[in-house]
Amino acid sequence: MYKSVAASSDYQPAPPQPLKPPIEWSTGLCDCFSNWSNCCITFWCPCVTFGRIAEIVDRGSTSCGASGALYALITSLTGFGWLYSCFYSSKMRAQYNLKGNDCLDCLTHFFCEPCALCQEYRQLEKQGFNMVLGWHGNVEQQTQGVAMTSTAPTVEQGMNR
Repeated sequence: MYKSVAASSDYQPAPPQPLKPPIEWSTGLCDCFSNWSNCCITFWCPCVTFGRIAEIVDRGSTSCGASGALYALITSLTGFGWLYSCFYSSKMRAQYNLKGNDCLDCLTHFFCEPCALCQEYRQLEKQGFNMVLGWHGNVEQQTQGVAMTSTAPTVEQGMNR
């Protein structure tokens, strides 16, 4: 009879892995000098910056255009676009194990939405994303170096010296 591992009395589950401490953001909230073009776009049209951030954080499940349009609609109708972007800040913090908390995210987005969006944009750039390409463009760029062949490699016949 076969004995299952789960039914074995000497089965010990693996100990839980210790949580890594959260890391600092790569740039400060007001470090806009490193990317003036994004700073200007965010000041005049924050929906573009937000859309780019949301597409990367959602791993391509929502497009930059759709997220940016929804952000613009919420902001223009209610003035609560900062609350929508605050949700993405929290989601991004969790994905990349960044320091902060939900309360701090909301306060930052409420009082200084453009600075918060610029900081998140810079953080994703530091993570290696080309923000202009979007999620799918970044995935395609990363997989370009991987060559996939559809045929088996050729094998030489016989023994040669």
